[in-house]
Amino acid sequence: MPDRVFPHPWLSVSLLIGWLLLMNSVSFGNLIMAALLACLIPWLTHVFWPRSPHRLRFGQLLVFVCRVLSDILLANLQVARLILGPRRQLRPAFVHYPLQLQQDFSISVLASTISLTPGTVSADISPDRSTLLIHGLDVGDEQALIDHIRQRYEEPIREIFECSTP
Repeated sequence: MPDRVFPHPWLSVSLLIGWLLLMNSVSFGNLIMAALLACLIPWLTHVFWPRSPHRLRFGQLLVFVCRVLSDILLANLQVARLILGPRRQLRPAFVHYPLQLQQDFSISVLASTISLTPGTVSADISPDRSTLLIHGLDVGDEQALIDHIRQRYEEPIREIFECSTP
């Protein structure tokens, strides 16, 4: 029953807090409006969301988030060096990344993680969800990029999300 009333509880909590922060007031009217939005929006849009995992491995998730944040920082520095440094020929390329992930939610997390890291963007996914098209700003070796993404992002995502779905 709670899944039908609150299909995405974290989204509901985020909407409630976000509304109160936007209104900059915790009045009775704002609390009612925030609660109404926090209940209605996830309930009305739950059919458009991929099924999320039932159990998460929070320790591994925390390690993964720290890894992604440090990779974003390092990638920002590398992209700045490429753009602002001595003139060098960039090697932009589209790479077809073969996915091992099966769940839509996990694939979305991987695509978002790749796009968050400066210098790479997830551009498309194949209709059968087996290949992700990635654009890299400076790709010297396509296989090295594939191996890096698989080792740094895809394997931890599989351990955190896919292994925990029933």
